[in-house]
Amino acid sequence: MNIKQNKRELAVVGSGFSGLAAASVLASAGHHVTVYEKNSAAGGRARSFSERGYIFDMGPSWYWMPEIFERFFSLFGKSPSDYYTLVRLDPGFTIWFGDTVMRVPASMEEIYAMFESEEPGGASKLKRFMEQAQEKYRIALSDFLYQPSFSAREFLSMRFFTSIFRLSLFTSYHSHVRNFFSSPRLIRLMEFPVLFVGGSPHNIPGLYSLMNYAALAAGTWYPMGGFSAVVKAMERLGRDQGADFRFDQPVTSFRTSDGEVTAIETSRGVHACEGVICSADYAHTESLLGSRHRNYEENYWDSRVFSPSCLIFFIGVKKKLRGLDHHNLFFDEDLDQHVKQIYSEPSWPDKPLFYVCCPSKTDASVAPSGHENLFILMPVAPGLKDEESTRQKYFDYLVARLEAVTGQEIRSQIDFKRSYSLNDFAEDYNACRSNAYGLANTLRQTAFMRPSLRNNSLKNLFYAGQLTVPGPGVPPAIISGQIAAKALLQTLKKHESNIR
Repeated sequence: MNIKQNKRELAVVGSGFSGLAAASVLASAGHHVTVYEKNSAAGGRARSFSERGYIFDMGPSWYWMPEIFERFFSLFGKSPSDYYTLVRLDPGFTIWFGDTVMRVPASMEEIYAMFESEEPGGASKLKRFMEQAQEKYRIALSDFLYQPSFSAREFLSMRFFTSIFRLSLFTSYHSHVRNFFSSPRLIRLMEFPVLFVGGSPHNIPGLYSLMNYAALAAGTWYPMGGFSAVVKAMERLGRDQGADFRFDQPVTSFRTSDGEVTAIETSRGVHACEGVICSADYAHTESLLGSRHRNYEENYWDSRVFSPSCLIFFIGVKKKLRGLDHHNLFFDEDLDQHVKQIYSEPSWPDKPLFYVCCPSKTDASVAPSGHENLFILMPVAPGLKDEESTRQKYFDYLVARLEAVTGQEIRSQIDFKRSYSLNDFAEDYNACRSNAYGLANTLRQTAFMRPSLRNNSLKNLFYAGQLTVPGPGVPPAIISGQIAAKALLQTLKKHESNIR
């Protein structure tokens, strides 16, 4: 990807995964790159913190689509294994249905056997489902995810048209799954991955069965040390390419002239630049540009379908817990009702589903000896009123549910607790409507129908991250940073050719 040009002063705003990816690509092309980060460390939503011997990942915890990480590091002659150790989880994840537990093994043969035991012909149904999912996964990685999506023309190819019906773009995920399976437990298992692309199974295209391929066939992995190990690896890679990082420097405005950004202003001064990648919240960045240079009016964001926000509890427990695996999904209540209270009737949920990550089951380094590290996440609608009394109410409720479902006492053994929710997403990340995961990947918010990667009036300003293409999640964020950086490099190269 090295597009060598005259050395330029380039800025990257934000050091989440998209910003880190962009910084390495730009610096490897021979430019002087400075990353400006609002917070005191790199990672954005993937930051971590330590307390009382515990190390808590603050955001992402599912390591899926490992080939996207491999592909990124290979651009620089590296591999993830040069920086961190990956472990494939077995079981990949566990679903708690209240009275029963489904542990999803790493082996596909064992998964086929599990499906067969759940409903007659389950194994053959899954094989047909996964054949389609694998094809969607292959097409997505080879044709679509790495497109800048500046216009529909990028997708007007014969290969696209021959693929369009195989992609299930016009079938809801809800219907697609039910075309194969009738068991409520299997349907629940197959539907849960679409929560990672931020939508209801009713409004997410069947295309995203590719996530089932990622979860079941490609596997669920864990980077030893947690996601902070991946952040540290990408920061180190950026520094090795020559990028400079400046923390505790929120960007406050942009200086422009003749259709270009000429400098950015931070809390510590004015910094000249000749190109910018903004991986900070898209809507917040636009608010700093003013009406003249923004792509979208403020009410545009009110018309978008956002992924959920969430309420998170970081909990240290001074004993080992029975039954829990690394990833645990508590689906002992009604998914449809919870989804309704996220999307169609936004409100704090009555009987929420929730997720518990217990990385100390895999990695002894994240908790003191004999203790457990728990990350409890409850999806909620974005934009709700966030009060401490509400957080405490749900803490009591979720811990009681966790105790009841797993059959053990936990509360009295808690020696650390911290909550994180909507107000924190807004404060730490300037998150539009306090979102946690960006825009949902509905059909009308896919590819060129997502907010543009390119600023329409400032030719050297590009966006990256979960509010633009290709969408929410860690692998898409890494891709987003790459394609935004490549687009900026091509713009700079074109400018050089025009002045020669």
